[in-house]
Amino acid sequence: MAADGFASLSRQDAAVDLVLLQHGTPVLPAGQRDQHASGLIVAFTVTDIEEQERWLRAEGVTIAMPLRDGPWGERLFQVADPNGVVVQIVEWVTPAA
Repeated sequence: MAADGFASLSRQDAAVDLVLLQHGTPVLPAGQRDQHASGLIVAFTVTDIEEQERWLRAEGVTIAMPLRDGPWGERLFQVADPNGVVVQIVEWVTPAA
């Protein structure tokens, strides 16, 4: 779900919601409205990372870090919200021998 200054991410198969709010949004407490995130990564584990990246690109999401493979068995890419929160999409695979 999304609206001006607001996005809510959820999955029907998981009991979690993540709400991202643009800084300055009146729903935030007055003392927090103009704060920016720093040093924060929110990670989501998926089972078909290439499909997730294609879908996000098709939706117009800017990919901040392209899909890459880590030698320890992690495939990942990142996007960033307007507040600086890094959202990392991860798929765990068997590491290359």
